[in-house]
Amino acid sequence: MALQDVIVTIDLVKPSGLVGGLGKPLIVTQKTGESKYKTYSDISDVSPDFETTTEAYKKAAAIFAQPNRPATLAIATYDPAGTEVTTAAAAVEKYYEGDWFFVVTAGLELTDEIAVADYVEGKSFKFYSVKTVDVESRNAFKTKNYKRVIDFYHPTPGEHPDAALVGELGSQQVGENTWKFKTLTGITPIDINAAELAAIHEDGAIAYVTKTGVGQTSEGFTVSGEFIDLLHGQAWVKANMESSIQGILMNNKRVTMDSRGIALLDSAATTVLQQAFNQGIIAADVEGNPVYTVSTLSADEIPDDERAERIYNGLSFSYQQSGGIHSANVKGQILV
Repeated sequence: MALQDVIVTIDLVKPSGLVGGLGKPLIVTQKTGESKYKTYSDISDVSPDFETTTEAYKKAAAIFAQPNRPATLAIATYDPAGTEVTTAAAAVEKYYEGDWFFVVTAGLELTDEIAVADYVEGKSFKFYSVKTVDVESRNAFKTKNYKRVIDFYHPTPGEHPDAALVGELGSQQVGENTWKFKTLTGITPIDINAAELAAIHEDGAIAYVTKTGVGQTSEGFTVSGEFIDLLHGQAWVKANMESSIQGILMNNKRVTMDSRGIALLDSAATTVLQQAFNQGIIAADVEGNPVYTVSTLSADEIPDDERAERIYNGLSFSYQQSGGIHSANVKGQILV
């Protein structure tokens, strides 16, 4: 586990330098030999390590083919015949603290994909994007009701929308995009009717379809029905809040346990939330103002034992997510 002095916990309440995009993809694949983790900046860098016929290369090619591709991706390997990292899930665990945020897997059986999904879900921060090709595999993920697994149903052989999706959207500015309506390079829309698409969505999966003559993602949610952009935004706030407050503690000779030190923490939290508002993560009220609050306990309200241990538990914040419009019903009138 990464070392840190600041831990931010966000509870989602549903009504009746900043960290970057949080979008670097990780490809996990089988390869003989010692497990390795390596970063690549272009598809030409991948071919010396993975043949163009391998699933790992094809996933990387799908990521780098997107117009809004990430600057880099990583590939981690495992060897079932090895002695240490023998499964894909073990590789995700070993390299979890790396700078990647979306994991895709190459050439796995369904049981191994479920094991990766279980691990990622248990950590409650990063995402797993997986391709399914039939109802059985869709149901295997739906049964678990994963919040941080993106199930992309696409029975077309040789195409990798799970990789293309995170390649196109993962590294764009968090808060800027919904993950619905998006066109993916190199992915062919599947030919289905409305009832078939509804069944796919009911299984917690998304698809790539044609609407108004344009290929696009049919939805933007994870298996549990949570919207990817909202979860991504929550992760951005958590990561940046931790980073900013840690920076205050590190970059000052001493942060005093009084009004001066508390004001520094308040300012750091407010800066992060204002940036989140500017990016579209946080909603605006009817007057266009950001809907967030930052609260602090005064120095006099700090319990003696916490003061003695130099722990400040008095900072809290809340915000309203901006959400998004995914459909609309429009009424018209004809005047005669």
